[in-house]
Amino acid sequence: MGVLWYGGKIYTMVSDGELVESIYTEKGFIVEVGKYAHLKEKYRKVIDYAHNLNGAIMYPGFVDSHLHIIGHGEKLLRLDLSKMTSSEEMIESLKKRAKDLKEGEWLIGEGWNENNWEEPEIIHKTLLDEICPNNPMMLTRVCRHAVLANSVAMELANINNETKDPQGGKIVRDKNGEATGYFLDTAQEFIKQVQPEVSETYLTKVVEKSVDDLLQQGLVGGHSEDLNYYGGFYKTFRAFINGINGVCRKFRANLLVHHEVVDAMRNIGLGFGDGSDFIHLGAVKIFSDGALGGRTAWLSEPYEDDKDNYGIPIHTNEGLETLIMRARELEMPVAVHAIGDKAALEIAKLLKKYPVKKGLRDRLIHAQIVNKELLTILQEIDVVLDIQPTFVASDYPWVIDRIGARRSKYAYPWKTFLNHDIPCAAGSDAPIEDVNPLIGIEAAVRRRSFIDGNVYNEEQQLTVYEAISLYTKGSAYVISQEESRGQIKEGYVADFTVLDKDLFEIAHDEIAKAKVVMTVVDETIVYQNTQHAKTR
Repeated sequence: MGVLWYGGKIYTMVSDGELVESIYTEKGFIVEVGKYAHLKEKYRKVIDYAHNLNGAIMYPGFVDSHLHIIGHGEKLLRLDLSKMTSSEEMIESLKKRAKDLKEGEWLIGEGWNENNWEEPEIIHKTLLDEICPNNPMMLTRVCRHAVLANSVAMELANINNETKDPQGGKIVRDKNGEATGYFLDTAQEFIKQVQPEVSETYLTKVVEKSVDDLLQQGLVGGHSEDLNYYGGFYKTFRAFINGINGVCRKFRANLLVHHEVVDAMRNIGLGFGDGSDFIHLGAVKIFSDGALGGRTAWLSEPYEDDKDNYGIPIHTNEGLETLIMRARELEMPVAVHAIGDKAALEIAKLLKKYPVKKGLRDRLIHAQIVNKELLTILQEIDVVLDIQPTFVASDYPWVIDRIGARRSKYAYPWKTFLNHDIPCAAGSDAPIEDVNPLIGIEAAVRRRSFIDGNVYNEEQQLTVYEAISLYTKGSAYVISQEESRGQIKEGYVADFTVLDKDLFEIAHDEIAKAKVVMTVVDETIVYQNTQHAKTR
């Protein structure tokens, strides 16, 4: 028995503009696409339900190729600082939360970004101490490459003015050598490691909270990196298995495995590709540098606004090589965070030296700053660039201060990648950016700043088809599932995103305003906009 889908526009994404009238699905897969009358007659004896789209627009299911599912869930549950437009607004929010804290309870905030404030400044621990003198506090910057901590948290972590910077990190100090409470990249771990360990039950609830929201956003799946941060691989992995059990909740999660927990994965008998019907263990995740906001992305030339600073490599070159060799020993691809051009170049050279197993694909995550040598190597290796279109909208114009006008002209060069036949997939990096894929699609098409409303590097704008492809065909290709996901085609999974608007016909500045009518995973309607149904 199966389902017949009809009554709206159905974009296959096999080619630009290709439409079909109807789809017949069985047991979670697309059996045939074609004319409605033909499919209705051919399968009339086995059609269990005929679903009328009532004029809505169906696409292959959108997949976010890079996010943090647990991080997104925690942002929904914790103090969200991402919308604050000034330090004063953030301080007032912290004061309000501090009043309700119990003895020993941490004050946790997520997503602050000084670049969105009228007067950008990094808040000093002395002010945090005034707000919260008796409870530990940790506030994660939007990039997740920096945290602020108060003195109570620093005392728990045994941080003092003599504590040395770790490899790949920095404890920011004032002119007197005193730690200011600002921790960059690997130095964050000093604070994170003294937080109370969370339970598997808590993590399961966070996964459920996150996935329910992702489904409402029209996402049928996501590639996530969470397995090294919440008290161990096994507990976190179990939270995903429990939270996305395929009965109460269906969502396709590809879980990157941080290099520090690869052995923990293997010790319980799991390996690349293992998991469940909806959860699969993916590539080895490696960080090679930091972020542009905190000036820790590793650049080939110094920062324009910090002439002695080239950023922070998380590992030595030898260390990076060792990690990639280890992944190859396990016949696993790698997914490497590389924002700066120096970081991406060093990784690309290593990927060329140690090719991935045939049929698998490595990925470079972010690849925001590039150079000619890097582009040449990227065309020679089996790698996918995992890009975040919304970064253009949220990083400009302040990123010009970081890297200068010359380099910014060639930054975030999505069209250049496609023109050089370098495959790309797209995601949000949620909770860093808004997880709504329509915001990402619009950002890829328009490249308009959220901050000043200007368009940056117009020649890098993508077509609507190219942008949607990043979230459908691209996200399938990066995990070598292009023969079963990302298109509406016979033999492919019955995963669909249904919207109230035709993204190919509406004005580009209306894309993010489209509403999700329905999300379908494995032939199952996992989210339905009841308000939309009432208005039609």
